[in-house]
Amino acid sequence: MNINDYINSGILELYVAGKLSEKESQEVYDLMLKHPEVLKEVLEIEAALVKLTASVAPKKDIKFSTIKGRLNTNDTDGKIISLNRPKTKWFSYTGWAAAVVLAGGLLWTINQKSALEDQIQTVNTEKDFIEIQMETSKTDLAETKNLLNIIRDKSIINIPLEGQAAAPGAYATVYWDKNDDTVYLDLQGLPEPPEGKVYQVWSLMLNPLTPTSLGTIDEFIQDDNKIFKLENTNESQAFGITLEPAGGSVSPTLEQLYTLGALASN
Repeated sequence: MNINDYINSGILELYVAGKLSEKESQEVYDLMLKHPEVLKEVLEIEAALVKLTASVAPKKDIKFSTIKGRLNTNDTDGKIISLNRPKTKWFSYTGWAAAVVLAGGLLWTINQKSALEDQIQTVNTEKDFIEIQMETSKTDLAETKNLLNIIRDKSIINIPLEGQAAAPGAYATVYWDKNDDTVYLDLQGLPEPPEGKVYQVWSLMLNPLTPTSLGTIDEFIQDDNKIFKLENTNESQAFGITLEPAGGSVSPTLEQLYTLGALASN
């Protein structure tokens, strides 16, 4: 799966809006735990929605002249009895001022409520992010400890793979656990494959030379640790890694052989 294409597909916006099915929502959640860039995009979408919500809330104070114009009816059809009291105009403006204060107070309260809701949403989003990061860190730590225990086990066969003509500076290591037919590959020494290409791992018998594919490394770019696990039920005498078209090849492209290594006993 290409994570950038997935992010640009629009499914994350539907996830934030709550428009996905339970299965689709679970898929998005699983990808957030596995890919920090997906989690970051979801958080940015949520933050954008918060800002959009805030932008439609009333933020400008009503001008005194506007309220005065709405309160002053200018109705001259009825009879007006003038009491000729000098303070009448003062009392009228006092009423308008009170209306302005009341309206301004209401608007201030609305703005404060909106700002508080934004802060609460931001805090909740940050809290969710921290919790996910902590859970991811715990999972990564547990996986790292488990991997260290595996590769340090005396029964594990360690096979270094050296760079070949296609990539002299490349290197890799295979850790083969024959007890459960599993190989762990440390591919930190391989360059990033070009677009449309993947690394393919081969188990080799040497006499006669018989390659058997163990699979392709489709998540090479996305995996920061560059540690991968594959099944190997073969009586392998050596291992090789080639660069192949996406989807893999039936037989290895020897011109694109990046690394090769044999068991020490051979």
